[in-house]
Amino acid sequence: MNGALPLDSVVREIDLARPRTPPLLLSRVERYRHIERAILGLYRWYVSHSQRLRNWNPDRDFDWRQFRTDHSETVVKIIEGFFAVEQYTPDYVTTILHMIRRSHGRSHFMMRWGSEEEKHADLWRNALLATGQRTVRWVEDYMDTLRGKEWKLPFEDPLRILFYQVVQERATQVNYLNMSLVAEGKLQPETYGADADPVLAKLSRTIAVDEAAHSKFFQEVFRLFLYYVPDEAAEAALDVVNHFHMPASDIVPDFHLFVEALRRAGVYGGRQYATDVLDAAFASMGITNRKMLENAVRASREVPDAEGRLRGTAIFESLDFRHIEDLVKRTYRRIELYEKGAGIEAFSLVRFAPNEHSQLPD
Repeated sequence: MNGALPLDSVVREIDLARPRTPPLLLSRVERYRHIERAILGLYRWYVSHSQRLRNWNPDRDFDWRQFRTDHSETVVKIIEGFFAVEQYTPDYVTTILHMIRRSHGRSHFMMRWGSEEEKHADLWRNALLATGQRTVRWVEDYMDTLRGKEWKLPFEDPLRILFYQVVQERATQVNYLNMSLVAEGKLQPETYGADADPVLAKLSRTIAVDEAAHSKFFQEVFRLFLYYVPDEAAEAALDVVNHFHMPASDIVPDFHLFVEALRRAGVYGGRQYATDVLDAAFASMGITNRKMLENAVRASREVPDAEGRLRGTAIFESLDFRHIEDLVKRTYRRIELYEKGAGIEAFSLVRFAPNEHSQLPD
């Protein structure tokens, strides 16, 4: 094309634009630049896999005529609750998107997330109607009631919202996985064996797979922050853990009845939150437990940095930082392989740069 630069010239120009600052001297701005580039690369990888592996339709990919119409009220109440929480997807997207709009990777992923979550909302609507225990008019009126209130951000900070998403997506995945076990007659079969339903099991597993993909994305993104700005990330994570609550729990009518139905069926409760959600989220971050996270935050507050702020390398002694670095390197490696496979590596600036702690003696 006339006026286009030769490829080798473009490559040289990009190479000259790469930071020459030694890893030990990476500024906060440069750390965030590395994070944002990696998020964008991770988002592109995610979209490719999502389009190829999870492109299902909520109407045509499930045999709705075979859905059981004699489910227990507990199971119907759970389906109704899932439908209710998903009705706030437009709020989840627009409010968070406004907060993170300057981040290319995070904002574009949020739009992708919304397009996948709206299918979940439609899928649970179909399931609720397929039970035969809620009419179309009832569902319409209930949806109107739900959308009469607006979901508000639980945190006003992008980093806290990110870890909130880590926890929330994992919690949702656990809910749907356990719901599939109920529908397979494997969870409390003595009480809910009559609720076995292959269609309900399939749709629960389908959504759980989506939630697992979402959870993994948020985990990997947060791990980038934990690696490059560990003091900020650890403090944000601890704050979320200390103040976490399920989305829309304060605006869904009779939410406590939904929570009780989840607990009664063994789908979700305090035990699942502690072991299957928090422990799993911590493990994905290279954090042993909540106590380690508290120690990390305490350490970051005790050591002042060069500008007089209470930050410093003491936090690294409270985290398995070598493990975190290994996980971050795997993320970068996957991005690198994807970009080479897609043929876009020549105009990518996604490169792993070690945090200063990598240069400290063992």
